[in-house]
Amino acid sequence: MVARTLVCVLTMFDVQTNLRSAAAIGRLMYRMDKRHRRRTHEHLRLAFPEISAEQRDDLACRSFEHFVQLLIEICHTPRLIHRDGWAARMRLVRLGGAIEIFNSGKPAIMITGHVGNWEVLGYLLAVLGVPLHAIARPLDNPLISDWLYGQRQRRGMQIITKWGATQRMLNVLDGGGNLGFVADQNAGDKGLFVPFFGKLASTYKSIGLLAMERRIAIVCGYAHRLDGRFQYELGTTDIIYPDDWQRQPDPLYYITARYMRAIELMITRQPDQYLWMHRRWKSRPRFERAGKPMPAGLRKNIEQLPWMNESLFERIVTPASSILGP
Repeated sequence: MVARTLVCVLTMFDVQTNLRSAAAIGRLMYRMDKRHRRRTHEHLRLAFPEISAEQRDDLACRSFEHFVQLLIEICHTPRLIHRDGWAARMRLVRLGGAIEIFNSGKPAIMITGHVGNWEVLGYLLAVLGVPLHAIARPLDNPLISDWLYGQRQRRGMQIITKWGATQRMLNVLDGGGNLGFVADQNAGDKGLFVPFFGKLASTYKSIGLLAMERRIAIVCGYAHRLDGRFQYELGTTDIIYPDDWQRQPDPLYYITARYMRAIELMITRQPDQYLWMHRRWKSRPRFERAGKPMPAGLRKNIEQLPWMNESLFERIVTPASSILGP
């Protein structure tokens, strides 16, 4: 009830007014929250070692602004994104391949990262009638969780709230539906360690395994906010087809590394719209924690990635543990 009342009060004001207020709150949080500010700087230093301290500080502050603006946008989305008015809020780029896949009636996997507004992205697909089942972790507060997921489901998006629901995900794909993942979470010590901004990051294997099991495409898409307004650029940075991986020496590693590279490209285009405070590099490979050289098999997998070059490889083999704090 409290959350619903707060949303009603917020949406009484113009969305642009609320976004400006949210940015101001984000700047205040940046000054007060030392722990997350320090972590954000560490991650930016790891991802963009070439930028100055002043540039890093500005980027970190704008990331905090973006975080608070996201919360405001979630409140306004159901009222402002609908069948009759969505086109006034969206600029579509590089979507030809994705539209062809969605119109084919064949299943696909849709992935994005914690960049831009992933809620708007999924919400718009549901409004447009794309049969999408989003994989989501239940929120700690069940009342807020039910409200948020209810907002999505009223527009046609379905929610699968447990990563272990493998059979449900397979049933969706077998029925011609699409699965949606926010795919840049830390996957723990048992994840697959693939390059992400020049360092290894633990990544879930499930997306690649599902794609290989059903031989389906992976669409890597984003929704970037435009100029601080409730308007967005929707586009794709990559589409990974079955033919792309079937001749690779290690298809699972290739798929996982390639979609993480696609998410990296999304972030590079709008680095201020990424949640740099979340612990993407928290888990470290066993060899790195033990202070040992990179295993030959992993080294070979990285070297064989088509986009790999010598300077990038040198960054990857340098341990990240010395940069990342607690």
